[in-house]
Amino acid sequence: MLPVSDAEATILNLVKPLDHQRDTEIVDLLAADSRILATPVTSPLDFPHWDNSAMDGYAVRYEDVQHSSEEKPTVLSIVEEIPAGYQPKSTIQAGQAARIFTGAVMPKGADTVVIQERTRQEDNRVFILTTPKLQDFVRHKASFYQAGTPLLPAGIRLNAPEIAVLAAAQCPQLNVYRRPRVAIFSTGNELVTPEKPLQPGQIVDSNQYALAALVRESGAEPLILGIVKDEPIALQEVIVHAIANADIVLSSGGVSVGDYDYVDKILESLEAKIHIRAVEMRPGKPLTVATFPTCTDAINRVYTKHSTLYFGLPGNPAAVLVTFWRFVQPVIKKLAGIAEGWEPVFLKVRSHDELRSDGKRETYIWGRLNLTDGVYEFYKAGGSHSSGNLINLAQTNALAVLPVGKTLISAGDEVQVLQIINA
Repeated sequence: MLPVSDAEATILNLVKPLDHQRDTEIVDLLAADSRILATPVTSPLDFPHWDNSAMDGYAVRYEDVQHSSEEKPTVLSIVEEIPAGYQPKSTIQAGQAARIFTGAVMPKGADTVVIQERTRQEDNRVFILTTPKLQDFVRHKASFYQAGTPLLPAGIRLNAPEIAVLAAAQCPQLNVYRRPRVAIFSTGNELVTPEKPLQPGQIVDSNQYALAALVRESGAEPLILGIVKDEPIALQEVIVHAIANADIVLSSGGVSVGDYDYVDKILESLEAKIHIRAVEMRPGKPLTVATFPTCTDAINRVYTKHSTLYFGLPGNPAAVLVTFWRFVQPVIKKLAGIAEGWEPVFLKVRSHDELRSDGKRETYIWGRLNLTDGVYEFYKAGGSHSSGNLINLAQTNALAVLPVGKTLISAGDEVQVLQIINA
């Protein structure tokens, strides 16, 4: 049974990010939200594209207005009005000014903008009532970004700010990594789908639905394979199909030591290398992690052109979510091509409630991070924290972590929490 930190290191070392040439696709900018940029972007445009005004006011020569005040205003002739989108026709000479609006091109000869609140206009004259600073409210060409230099690096997630930058840079199409494919299935004779009436001893398969949502939230594409009975032949057929079509396989159930737990034996029969069989954590002790070699061997019924990472997750619903958040989500993010920031995020916060553990295994207690008087506090979810209880997992956004040997964290004490981030 591996300590959690060793399990994490083992798992993340198995992940090879998608290839920046083979595993990419071209998408339109409007379809690029939350995608991972596969190649760096540069632009042939300067930002700003030209010198322009940051405010509504008057474009002037600083040497004309450098001694202006309310008591002794400088009077200038208005020779042109320059709205945004208009190309100035005049060159500002001594004693002249141009009425200018936010974003408009600065006219030749002008080097400063006086905001309209510090002026008074009478007919075609403007009275400058203040002494501005040289180049006040002028946004200079290329002061934000210089054409031909790196604009956005590869390996970043494209959110609204990046989409805006790319639109402004006239990048209508982008080279992004394809979404990782994650096969999902549940095992167990007792499982049924949500629309079927329950018979005695049956359980609704919630794991498949939870995992599909988690996979989508993590930026990957779920391949739903359904419920598989505890029958070795049927289970092997599904596993072979999964590893042939997915980058990651997630199965829930069948990885403990019961008579009907067949997953590990089938993986071994398919020549998988099993790296982890159990982890020193609660919930989530039974966890199988295996890899399949790159192979296109039809005789052995393994049809894959890439290395596939297999996670045999526990069957209990709370354990499924905890092990996904702890181990699988970082794997998906790293595989997807994110250059940095795919690691789990831990915070030290104050615990609002008393937290207990038997200290034998690293223990994860679910709840919420709330901001109270400017300080983050962890609130333990009410009710039972059994691995079979998924009801109080609703609205969870953090997991408190009690290390091995730690049996009590008192209310008000500091606790380490794993922040649950969907993207």
